[in-house]
Amino acid sequence: MNQKTTHEVHLNLNVRGLPLSATLAINELSNRLLSEGKTVYKLGLGQSPFPVPQPVVEELKANAHQKDYLPVKGLMALREAVTDYYLRTQQLNLQAENILIGPGSKELMFILQLVYYGDLVIPTPSWVSYAPQAHIIGRHVRWLPTSVENNWLLTPKELDKLCRNDPTKPRIVILNYPNNPTGCSYSVEELQTLAETARRYRIILLSDEIYGELNFEGKHISIARFYPEGTIVSGGLSKWCGAGGWRLGTFSFPAELSWLLDAMAVVASETYTSTSAPIQYAAVRAFKGGTRIERYLWQSRRVLKALNDAIYRKQAEAGLKIARTDGAFYMFPDFATFREQFCRKGILTSEQLCQRLLEETGVAILPGTAFGRSPEELTARLAFVDFDGARALTAAEQIPAHLPLEGDFLETYCSQVMTATDRLCDWLS
Repeated sequence: MNQKTTHEVHLNLNVRGLPLSATLAINELSNRLLSEGKTVYKLGLGQSPFPVPQPVVEELKANAHQKDYLPVKGLMALREAVTDYYLRTQQLNLQAENILIGPGSKELMFILQLVYYGDLVIPTPSWVSYAPQAHIIGRHVRWLPTSVENNWLLTPKELDKLCRNDPTKPRIVILNYPNNPTGCSYSVEELQTLAETARRYRIILLSDEIYGELNFEGKHISIARFYPEGTIVSGGLSKWCGAGGWRLGTFSFPAELSWLLDAMAVVASETYTSTSAPIQYAAVRAFKGGTRIERYLWQSRRVLKALNDAIYRKQAEAGLKIARTDGAFYMFPDFATFREQFCRKGILTSEQLCQRLLEETGVAILPGTAFGRSPEELTARLAFVDFDGARALTAAEQIPAHLPLEGDFLETYCSQVMTATDRLCDWLS
């Protein structure tokens, strides 16, 4: 692999010196290497492997003729479906007028930072785009460190430590769980104590729960249950519904923050105008749920949990330190136990680690630096999504619910991920 190719991830500098999003860059690099005939295991981009549920696809087809601009805040039928969804799944009493629909939650997060003047507080490791968005706008970012010992989760103690010296300063704190890049989630007790701290300092919480439906046990709990007046819940179709490319996100506001929604709508009216009409009509069906969609979700969780458990065991046995994951399709292994071995090979940073791994095994993962960790910390994100989700779901349907999906099932239907894991572990040894 030539020097230009190996450093592709760092090219495309554009706005304020920022590179192309790390997840998109690794995906483009992986695709290019594949087109050159190289073997690549695509564990870099976190895209759902599963197809969009058929009832939602059918609804999109039925509404392909919808061509009118819809209201800036979103189709009212969709906003009502979103409120019904949160009442049904999280017992949240939201109002349709306090729901904002956008072309992906990513765009809504950007506009929120644009209209709200205050610090952005981000626990690390965090999703790759939170901080770059703040830098584009010119907002100050405060990083809050976490550790593998705490499952990479923000603690009330760390949050209180940040706020107590300037208790009235306006802040947005981002929570994301199940977390990207770690797959870890908060317990009810942890959410309750975080909510108490947030209320004490009148913090606005942006609770990014885009992976909530992919909690392996189907038991996701929103922190908005415990701090409803100060929490904006971010959701959408990209992860649980397999519709990343459809670009539809939702922000759910409490009545106390309706002024913030109105400010965002003003910016939306001057930028994207409204979200795609056919997609919004189809999304109504997605948020209404029903037996077919619940079955789809149950089998998706079943496949992801089985795959997660298998590769967790393999990596732990190989000597990697990994927090026990609760959902989504990510792991954030710590390679620190191999530091001395890596030093002898000239590997001193997480970026060098991922570069060498790709060159020598074809396994593409992302370095911890992309998620706000220091270069010398030998962490990386692994997205176990390189398999045919439609085929896996169909096969899982044929296996009784009380039987585990393991062994032959994973080797047959998730072979790329299993082989990539074996290659990574063999490389370590």
